Amino acid sequence: MSQTYYDAITEMEKTKVNSEYKLGWMGGYLQNPMREEQRLNEAYEAGYTDGNDRNTGNFSNWVK
Repeated sequence: MSQTYYDAITEMEKTKVNSEYKLGWMGGYLQNPMREEQRLNEAYEAGYTDGNDRNTGNFSNWVK
C-alpha cells in the first residue's frame, strides 16, 4: 500500500471527514467495486470518484 493512501486516511480521520465519503474514497482508491445501488449516497459516490482519481483535494467539502 502506498504512503499516499495512509496519509490521506490519516488526514481524513484528523479532520473528521464524513464516514461515507471516507469509505467511498478508500474503495475507489483500492479499485474495489462500487456498492450496490440501494446503498449508494452522494457522499459515498463523491468519495469513490475522488479515490479512483487519486484526488485528495476535496476532503474539506465533506467535513462533518
